[in-house]
Amino acid sequence: MTVRPLVRYPDPRLKMSAEPVTVFDAGLRDLAADLLDTLRAAPGIGITAPHVGVALRIVVLDLAPDTPRTYVNPVIVWSSDNMIHHREGSISMPGVHDDVERHARVRMTYQDLDGTPHSEEADGFRAACHQHEIDQLDGVFWIERLSRLKRERLIKRFTKLGRDNAAPT
Repeated sequence: MTVRPLVRYPDPRLKMSAEPVTVFDAGLRDLAADLLDTLRAAPGIGITAPHVGVALRIVVLDLAPDTPRTYVNPVIVWSSDNMIHHREGSISMPGVHDDVERHARVRMTYQDLDGTPHSEEADGFRAACHQHEIDQLDGVFWIERLSRLKRERLIKRFTKLGRDNAAPT
């Protein structure tokens, strides 16, 4: 399909809540295919529609060895008390990563591209990925899960990376 341009941090669209999908049609399937192509070009393991400037509740995860999966209107309905740490980053903020604390296990509901409801339980890395992407749909960019000091250092490092990679003038 199409690789779409990514919304880059600190674009304010990354802090907006996405709207629920209400129309399950060819346009939605095309958007999901574009998200997968964009994710693979980035490269990354997860992407939401807001990452490409579309304020809809759609997530695509491409976690090996599974085939890519699309989640429409995902909602976490339960999370464990146990917590884990995973290294996270974002295709909207390439080049920087940090450890984020997440629930070790989650249960979520979602719809597929035809609107059929499903539920899924996940633990470990997959659970962290679901939480990360659903946060993004809710307008919570991953660095908001860090302490203020870590967040400020990471933003400074990201800003420096941008300057270092800028074309010479």
